[in-house]
Order: sequence, then structure tokens, then C-alpha cells
Amino acid sequence: MAVLRFPPNEQNITGEAEVRAKLTELGIDYELWSLDRVGADATADAVLEAYAAEIAEMKRRGGYVTADVIDVTPETPELETMLARFDKEHTHSEDEVRFILAGRGIFFLHLNGRVVSVEVGPGDMLRVPRGTTHWFTLCEDRRIRAIRWFQETAGWTPHYTGSGIDHDHQPLCFGPAYLGPRVTTGLNA
Repeated sequence: MAVLRFPPNEQNITGEAEVRAKLTELGIDYELWSLDRVGADATADAVLEAYAAEIAEMKRRGGYVTADVIDVTPETPELETMLARFDKEHTHSEDEVRFILAGRGIFFLHLNGRVVSVEVGPGDMLRVPRGTTHWFTLCEDRRIRAIRWFQETAGWTPHYTGSGIDHDHQPLCFGPAYLGPRVTTGLNA
């Protein structure tokens, strides 16, 4: 489930209803979807088939013409080059819509003069409207698998703002990768 953070006091919001309400106030759509349709190793075609009804509904609601599955792992060729396209503040001329199937990442949203971050993970569906200034990065495990929707068949292109504000915000993920593996000790509490 998403973690929404508001600087400068780093207020964290984690409940589904609370995250949805706060993001709605900011003009961002958020939903929590079920992950029980396919296994983690399902092919992209199997994922698209399993979520066909949701994909069709999103297409209807947002005017999207196509959807695909992106699967990024630490072994993805040219990973750093690919990520560098999106870790600087930019906008798009169409919505950025993601349903996260696996992995974690952070969307930084520059809204109304402040930057808020949304850490997304499995089950989170987020729609960042066209023209919203934002940037994105992966969490420590360098993994993300998601269904993406597009309003143009060619996909979207980042339009960089050049503001440099992205340099002032460090990615900090609080999901399972942040906590690390459990350690067993011989101490009794």
C-alpha cells in the first residue's frame, strides 16, 4: 500500500482511505487493486488477460488507447540510463498511469509550490494527470513491474522543467526493502 509523505515535517500517511483522500485533494487518482489474479512469474500477456476488465475500464475512463506491462529488475540492460530519463522533474502531455504488480518506487509530485512523495508498491494504482510536474525513481531493490496505460500509441515523452528541485529531495523508501531481512537473536525479550 502507498505511503504518502508531506515535507517539511515528513508527515506520513499510510491508510488506503487516507492516502486516497489526500491524493484526491491534490488532483491525483489512487486506488488499491487486488493482486490475486496471476502469479508473480506470469507472462505479460497473462497479466493483461487477467486484468482485461480493469484495463478496459481505465481506457474508457481516461481515453487510453493501449496498455502494456513493464518489468524492470536490477539485471535490466541500461537500467541506470533508463531511470535517468525519469528521475529529473518533468511533465508529460498525457496522463501517467501505473498499476504496480511487483517492486516499489517513489513518485515525487511538485504541486502548489511543495513537493510530496508517494511510495508505491504492489496493488497500488496511481494516475498522475498530464502536465503535473513530477519525477520517479525506484526503491533500493531496483525492481518494478507494472501495467501502464497510454493515450497515444507511441507512449509519452518527458518534458524536463530544468528547475533542479529534484536534487533537493532524496528518495527514501519505507517498504519491506527499507527494513531489511529479519534478524534472529538468542535474546529473550
